[in-house]
Amino acid sequence: MYRFSRAIYRELSHEIVDSGPQRSCNHAHVLHACEAAVERLATDRHYFAHPARTLFHDIRFYFPMSAQRKVLRVVTRYMACASQFLESLPQQGRDIYGNPLQCRATTRKGTPCQRAPLAHNGYCPSHQHLAETEERIAAARLAA
Repeated sequence: MYRFSRAIYRELSHEIVDSGPQRSCNHAHVLHACEAAVERLATDRHYFAHPARTLFHDIRFYFPMSAQRKVLRVVTRYMACASQFLESLPQQGRDIYGNPLQCRATTRKGTPCQRAPLAHNGYCPSHQHLAETEERIAAARLAA
């Protein structure tokens, strides 16, 4: 997954504002934000609704106003490619790091559900009703 974050950084690194002694610090912040966004996209897609927008808001302060449009375009393109790549991977009950997938719900005791989730929504058959509730809430927010 680092190839996507590094590609974003490489394409934008020459645009980063070099402000004296913080030059390397600005580059490090941009690289870290790119890596964190791609990592979160890979591990927590269900709760990361707008990854490109989040990454752009995290790094836009390190670029001049004249480069903002290019930054947004690059971030949007690479995050869409990363998302498409993740969707194309076979899930076979494991995440991209080989860890077994778990249901997104918690039990009545407050511990994470240990059952294997369904591929289309991340909940096991016992907690399927939670996915329907999320869909209704999202539809109500769009209607409002």
